[in-house]
Amino acid sequence: MRHNLICHPATPASKVDTVYVDLYQQASGALWLEYHVAPSDTLIVPQFADPVRADGLWKTTCFELFAQPNGGDTYFEFNFSPSFEWAAYAFDGYRSGMRELPCDDPEIAVTPAPSFFVSVEAMPELPLVPMRINLTAVIEEADGTKSYWALAHPAEKPDFHHPDGFVLELSPPV
Repeated sequence: MRHNLICHPATPASKVDTVYVDLYQQASGALWLEYHVAPSDTLIVPQFADPVRADGLWKTTCFELFAQPNGGDTYFEFNFSPSFEWAAYAFDGYRSGMRELPCDDPEIAVTPAPSFFVSVEAMPELPLVPMRINLTAVIEEADGTKSYWALAHPAEKPDFHHPDGFVLELSPPV
């Protein structure tokens, strides 16, 4: 299913006008995500690296998934860089109790043109329970513009961790 992301009004993009995510849930519960950015000719893409866990990926172009099981404060954050690096964290509550989430390397693929996209087979370690998610992206362009895209922006400043940003309901497969 396709989900259009909205650019936060406090951080307008320079040239990029569209960011969307195609999200599919497999019968096992694993997620497959495909992030699209257009136009992509001014996009800064980090240099390719080994597909390893890394911190600070959000400092440049990066694609993210936030997931919170219904009825609790715990949530998960996944970062996917077009460099093939990735990160996964668990939180006890809003920006608190952050720790690395143990999981296998996701499979990340990048297609640079004509419209840039990154596809990710996300970690199947997410609990198979109803949850709310937020799909997000940090987009950096060649002129230095950095824009923040998400399904929802409930705060004055970009804040992908904000509980009211988790707006998409995701049910476990039946």
